[in-house]
Amino acid sequence: MAVVSCPECGANVEIPGDAIVGEIIVCPECGVELEVTGLDPAAVTLAAEVEEDWGE
Repeated sequence: MAVVSCPECGANVEIPGDAIVGEIIVCPECGVELEVTGLDPAAVTLAAEVEEDWGE
């Protein structure tokens, strides 16, 4: 298990040992969704927000 800093609030976020790149985890402090971008070294970025396209 690795620990990274949340880019939104700075809290420590644990990345599970079985996580894969591209997996979405949630910061326990601020609730923002984070995307795992690396495992060695462990890294996360803010996950892209999915927007409605309303059929356009």
